[in-house]
Parts: sequence; C-alpha cells; structure tokens
Amino acid sequence: MKDYQYPLDLDWTTDEMVIVTNLWSAVEQANETGIDTKVFLSTYKQFKTVVKSIGEEKRLGNEFQKASGYSLYRTLQQAKKQESGRLKLGAD
Repeated sequence: MKDYQYPLDLDWTTDEMVIVTNLWSAVEQANETGIDTKVFLSTYKQFKTVVKSIGEEKRLGNEFQKASGYSLYRTLQQAKKQESGRLKLGAD
C-alpha cells in the first residue's frame, strides 16, 4: 500500500467509514496480491449500503483512482465477469 488517504465522508459513522475503507482495501488487494472474487463482491455489497447513489460511488471511485492508481470500476467489472475464483488485476 502506498502512502495516500482513502476518500471518506466525514459525515459517515465510524461503522460506515470502516465499511468503505474495507472496499478500498479490497480494491488494493485485487490489484496487488489478489483477493477471492466472492469476498470482493461481498465487500462491495456492504459498501453499497453506505454509498447508495451511483454519482457518489463514481466521485469516490475517481478520488480513489487519482490517489492510488486503482480503478474501482474496472475491478468491479472484472469481479462481476469472473464471479468466482481469485480476482487479480494488473501484471503479475
């Protein structure tokens, strides 16, 4: 993990921040070391309980991509396409 801050909304509760932080961590894992696809999709489902609107998801995803270089959108698309097994993006 590089040195950057995850995009969070300060109006969220601590529990909501943990849920969103878990997703950013899962995106990092999928792009760095790999993560079980079902675990990633479950983490994304929890994220959607906090970030319900597509607009907010896109905004946060873009902020995360600018900071980390990892795309929530591309990672999610690959996970949905793959459905199971190990999710690993990028070059090995």
